[in-house]
Amino acid sequence: MLHGVDLSLKIGPVPVAAPREVVEALVQAEVVSGAGGTPSGFALTFELPARSPLRTLFLVTGGSALPLMRVVLVVTINGRAESIVDGVTTHVETLPGEGGVSRLVVKGQDLSALMAMIEIPGLPFPAMPPSVRVLVILAKYAALGVIPMVIPSLNDIPPLPINRIPTQRGSDYAYVTHLADQAGYVFYFEPGPAPGTSKAYWGPEIRVGAPQPALTTNMDAQTNVEKITFSFDKKKKFMPLLSFQEPFSKATITLPIPDVTPLNPPLGLVPPLPPQIQQVSETGHLSAPEALAAGMAFVGKHSDSVFGKGTLDVAKYGRLLKSRQLVGVRGASLPFDGLYYVTEVTHKIERGSYKQSFELARNALISTVPTVPT
Repeated sequence: MLHGVDLSLKIGPVPVAAPREVVEALVQAEVVSGAGGTPSGFALTFELPARSPLRTLFLVTGGSALPLMRVVLVVTINGRAESIVDGVTTHVETLPGEGGVSRLVVKGQDLSALMAMIEIPGLPFPAMPPSVRVLVILAKYAALGVIPMVIPSLNDIPPLPINRIPTQRGSDYAYVTHLADQAGYVFYFEPGPAPGTSKAYWGPEIRVGAPQPALTTNMDAQTNVEKITFSFDKKKKFMPLLSFQEPFSKATITLPIPDVTPLNPPLGLVPPLPPQIQQVSETGHLSAPEALAAGMAFVGKHSDSVFGKGTLDVAKYGRLLKSRQLVGVRGASLPFDGLYYVTEVTHKIERGSYKQSFELARNALISTVPTVPT
């Protein structure tokens, strides 16, 4: 790997350091980490002889009914180790090569893939609010190093058993995701803090916090990105109209929901005006808190109008750029400088090279802060 950057691979039902033969056969690793409730995915490319036993091992574990092969990738930068993916293999394919050596591509997903395979239909959750139901489901995966981080919603009220008893529908992943959608939340796995552990987050999408060091362009020696471009598209921004029923008079109330909240503050000074207005469907039968949660979820997906994308070299940036966090941008001109939310990061690792491509988003033009951290 690069000077100061090392990659370690852990595999197995219980992840342990991969044998030397496996590490030497690895020629490329690609990891995609998105935002919202998007699962992370990975692809590992190995160069193996046709009769290599490793080929049989990956084909059996990656193509079987149960994902027996767990994969953990750990990147060490300047002595600091960080997991970039912790998941299971879901698919294996072979590519033709030369000289009797072909390529084997092992693809997989974070632990959401395992949750999607476990289904207990009709499992009752008497007197349990949604957050407790999520905790009960995630408790099954504690042995895999899953650390639940569950934030109760405004509508986190336990149902009376004499009225109804909630039951699980679909797989563990489908049901937890369904509960997140109802609350206007997101659900995802994030590797770490230690290798072999993952944080299972069920809560609101948060666009606040300490920003990562700035992505710098057009500043000579201080430039730390290879390329970065921006676009402004006000047509992608919507303001939702919510309709819900007042419980006593049964009157229908319609309200607009602003796209600025304490957890999604304005990252730009000049938002596009006027935003498009759209009626959020299927909220008329919901209570006010449930309709508000649906509106907040809609706003979270349709509030951005400024977008950026580019690539960087990790060795020059000095650390890993992470998705689902803020990052500063400087040198891109007045309308596009400032803070952004990182919506996707793709790691592409080869021998002697570690690059990341990224996508950024925010809800307005012109920075709200005079400077960004470097």
